[in-house]
Amino acid sequence: MSATLIKCLNLAKTVRTSTIKSLITAPKQQWQTLCAAALQTPPFQHAQMVHTSPMRHGLMEFFDDPKHWSENDVKVGRAWRTEELRIKSNKELHQLWFILLKERNMLLTMEHECNDKMEIFPSPERVDKVKISMENLEKVVRERNTAYHLLETGETGERPQKRVNNAFGLQFNYKSCEHVLPPFMNLKWIKSRNIGFGGRAVNRFLLKYREQLYNSKRKAKNRSRNEVMMILRRNPNFDLGVLRRKFPDVDVDKLRSADKARGHYVPKVGV
Repeated sequence: MSATLIKCLNLAKTVRTSTIKSLITAPKQQWQTLCAAALQTPPFQHAQMVHTSPMRHGLMEFFDDPKHWSENDVKVGRAWRTEELRIKSNKELHQLWFILLKERNMLLTMEHECNDKMEIFPSPERVDKVKISMENLEKVVRERNTAYHLLETGETGERPQKRVNNAFGLQFNYKSCEHVLPPFMNLKWIKSRNIGFGGRAVNRFLLKYREQLYNSKRKAKNRSRNEVMMILRRNPNFDLGVLRRKFPDVDVDKLRSADKARGHYVPKVGV
C-alpha cells in the first residue's frame, strides 16, 4: 500500500472520529434538530436526481437488477444522439458520462458472468448502445473544447499529430505527447519512433499490399458497374439521376448505350 493511500485512510478515520465525538457531545436541542432534518429530507436525494435505475449499494452495483437475470430480453431505449447531447449543459454531460460508465461496467460484468456460467446474456446490444452513447458524448465535449480554444487562443487545443512511417512502411497518425527529456536526449524515444524501413522483405510486402488494395477497389467498381447494368437491362426507363447519385463512380450514360445493358424486349414499331 502506498504512503499516499495510507495518509488518506488515516485522515478519513480522524475526520470520522471527530465527527462522532462532536455529535455525542452535542446538546439535546441540536440532536432534535438533526433528527427532524433527517426525517424531512429523503435519503439519497441527490443520487435520485442523477440515476434513473433502482439504487443498489456495495458490489451489487456491478450486477444487473435481479429481476432481469432470468429474462431473455431486456427492454431498453436507444443510444443518445449527438443533437440531443448538444443541448445539454456541461454539468449534465458530466453526470451522464458517469452514468454510462457505471452502466458499461455493469454490462461487462454481467456478460463475463454469463459466459463463465455458460448462460445467455440478455440483450447484448445494450453494450453497443452504451458504447455509441459514450462516443457521441465524447464527440460533443471535444467540439466544445475545440470551440473554446479557437475563441481564446486561435488553436484547436488538440494534440499535434503528423503522418509517419512505421517499420512496415505504412503511414499512420502519430500524436505528439509531453516528455520529461527533450527529443535529442531521449534515447528511448529515438529508438522507438525513428524506425527506418527498407530491405527486400519490406519492399515485397508493400508491393503485395498495394496490389491487394488495387484489386479490392477494382472488384468494388466492377460490382457497381454490373449492378447498374442489370438495373438498366431489367428497367430501361429507370431514372438515371438516381443511378448517378447512388453510383457516382460509374459512367451511367456510357453504360446505357452498351450492348450488355440492353434488355431482351421487342420495341414497339408504329404501324
